[in-house]
Amino acid sequence: MSIYVFVYGTLRAGEINDLAQAAARRGLPPARHVGPATVPGILVDFGAWPGLIPVADGRRVRGDLYEVTPALVALMDEIEEYAPGQPSCFVRRPVLAQPLAPPDAAPVACEYYPIDPAHRGAAVDVAHDDWVAYRRARGA
Repeated sequence: MSIYVFVYGTLRAGEINDLAQAAARRGLPPARHVGPATVPGILVDFGAWPGLIPVADGRRVRGDLYEVTPALVALMDEIEEYAPGQPSCFVRRPVLAQPLAPPDAAPVACEYYPIDPAHRGAAVDVAHDDWVAYRRARGA
């Protein structure tokens, strides 16, 4: 059974919680990078990391789609401090991700980690659809 996940922030390649590096540190099989994709939502800036708030108004967030093992999902839950049934900033939810290539690719059912809007606090909206590009520009 394939499990697909969409990552948009610190779990992306080269970021502080890089999924491949996290798997290697735990001796887990690496995730298989499927490719870039988007999901409905907007980004908010918590400083060192982003949050994603789902929206239904056409705005989308860019990130990466991976195929992972159940053990890697458990590790991602740990990194995102998500425990089913417990209050937390990040929640794991199902979503349809739209691959960016090929142009006519079918949406992929996957899991992702948006934030619970109740935990948004003072995080500000990001006027960009890609956290990594935004973070790099912000730091320049």
